[in-house]
Amino acid sequence: MKDIQNLKDTRNVDIQKVGINKVDVPLIIQRKNSSNQVVSARARANVSLPRDYKGTHMSRFVEVLTEWQSKNLLGVDIKGCLEAMIERLDAQSGELLFKFKYFVEKKSPVTGLAAQMAYDCSFEGKIYDGEYKFILGVVVPVTTLCPCSKEISDNGAHNQRAFISVKVSYDEDKHIWIEDLISLVESCSSCPVYPLLKREDEKFVTEKAWDNPKFVEDVLRDVVVKLREHVIVREFEVECEAMESIHNHSAWAYQKEICD
Repeated sequence: MKDIQNLKDTRNVDIQKVGINKVDVPLIIQRKNSSNQVVSARARANVSLPRDYKGTHMSRFVEVLTEWQSKNLLGVDIKGCLEAMIERLDAQSGELLFKFKYFVEKKSPVTGLAAQMAYDCSFEGKIYDGEYKFILGVVVPVTTLCPCSKEISDNGAHNQRAFISVKVSYDEDKHIWIEDLISLVESCSSCPVYPLLKREDEKFVTEKAWDNPKFVEDVLRDVVVKLREHVIVREFEVECEAMESIHNHSAWAYQKEICD
């Protein structure tokens, strides 16, 4: 049959990224406790397309993802999957992104009751000029309490749920556990968020936030300092957004850095 994608294109446009998006796949996540968690992930896979080709072969992306899935390597060997994709599609560069919910058992701070907490996470692999980069991403919900509100009010202070988004990149021979990155981020908030709280726990988190007021700027700076000091992290991106309880807008801060 005639291969339309391989026909020559005359518009002289190299396409930087072309592929498939929002394809649902099962993903194997290695947990810190040495077990595995299988999650439902939404994938985006793309490669570069030279100007001479009319189109890429979309089916080949799915073929590679399916092959890695059948080998129980999808999520475990992102670099190998991406290399196979680039080779199969005769491309010079490519990217592979998985977004998924990751579940961590979390105990309430006083009663110690355990429940599952879901975090939005991502694995991303990129190959450009033969160089591979892996990026781990987490979105961590936390509590923040406004220092200004506490300072100027005779009674109480407004607080809100905030979301801290972190992406980190590090060398291939290193590893950062999702659980450890979540803990690092939570330590920079006024108080962590929990999936299950009894009255004793609610008292604890309310008072902890009161004793630890933070603007989004404070949270961002604390996360930045910890990532700068991290012995493995080589590059990072941090975003903090607080869903303000007394305004019809959110407070937001952002930072991206390459470590020395």
